Amino acid sequence: MRTILTALALAIATTGAASACDVKAAKLEEAIAAKSQLREAANKQTVRDLRTLRDAAIVLETYQYGPECERLVAIVKALAANPAKAIERGGDTDEEKAEEVLETREPKAPPADAAPAAPKAN
Repeated sequence: MRTILTALALAIATTGAASACDVKAAKLEEAIAAKSQLREAANKQTVRDLRTLRDAAIVLETYQYGPECERLVAIVKALAANPAKAIERGGDTDEEKAEEVLETREPKAPPADAAPAAPKAN
């Protein structure tokens, strides 16, 4: 009986591991090291974007969004495999747009009127 339960637990554990999104399979850091174009100073933003996408895939995996994670990993692989296309697609240099994006990334303080109410005195 114990052997059957152990085998069942092992089967469940390996099945769960196989269905997880494999972010490591993107081999992004290896691709960056192998592609001289991605190591050029002019393409630092593209490399940052690829790493951000990889990190987003990790977050999706953490929150158990497997299909979305797998899709994002496929995108990272495709962009890393073809740096010229990634650089071409990421060529938007609109500074106002960049500032807006950076501004949205900053944490916002709640409005002053949304402060928690003070405890009532008895």
